[in-house]
Amino acid sequence: MKGMVITAKTQTEYNFLSNLLKKLGISSSIVSEEELEDLGLSKMMKSINKTKTVSKDSILQKLKS
Repeated sequence: MKGMVITAKTQTEYNFLSNLLKKLGISSSIVSEEELEDLGLSKMMKSINKTKTVSKDSILQKLKS
C-alpha cells in the first residue's frame, strides 16, 4: 500500500483533515518538520543517478580544499 504526506496550512485545516480521516477509518500519524525534511532528503537521494563514479583522488582533492 502507498502512503501520503499532507501538510495542513492552518490548525483548522489540520483538525478538519484529521477528523475526516478518522471518519473514513483511515489511519494517520503525525510527522514533525524534521521528519518531513528527512523524507524529502530520502526522496532526493533515491532519484540521484547512481551510475556515475568519482575517482578517489578527486574526492581527496575536494576534501583538502
